[in-house]
Amino acid sequence: MTKMKTATAPRTVSLSELFKGFATIGVLGFGGVAVMARHVIVEKYQWLSEKEYATVLGMGQVLPGANVVNASVIIGDRFQGVRGSLVSVLGIMLFPVLILMALAMLYNRFSDLPAVSIALTGAGAAAAGMVIATGLKMAIKLKPGIAGWLIIGLAIASVLVLRWPLVYVVLILVPVAVMLTILVRKK
Repeated sequence: MTKMKTATAPRTVSLSELFKGFATIGVLGFGGVAVMARHVIVEKYQWLSEKEYATVLGMGQVLPGANVVNASVIIGDRFQGVRGSLVSVLGIMLFPVLILMALAMLYNRFSDLPAVSIALTGAGAAAAGMVIATGLKMAIKLKPGIAGWLIIGLAIASVLVLRWPLVYVVLILVPVAVMLTILVRKK
């Protein structure tokens, strides 16, 4: 993978820092890991700027697989090469997999209880709220301009109103966003 160029001075992030940061994201990223990932990567450890994070997350979004796991590979590679990628993925996946296995066993045992269904509905609503809030927070800080807000609006309308699968929205809107950006920059 190629290293990302940054506007700021290069920073060294150790393998243990990568593991600790991505383990934090994995363990605390309930309801959408992107919420916690942005907080840890941009705000807490300041590994990336807001714009760099949005770029990495965007790359992770268009690749197959989980976007934040894809981003962990890119960020790990940026700071420590292949070993950094492996450590970052291990950090983000290890504890959630262990927790998921424990919760699956509990769910298997108690899924027929009405309180479990109610709790899962509430957790889903909270997760959706966190994802929406993070997206808006990123959009406001990035100041996407008219073209960016148009793409954001089209994405929301495509998913919520037209009920298109996310893969179609990405496949259609990425080229549209690129063309709009080129047109806006030419003016």
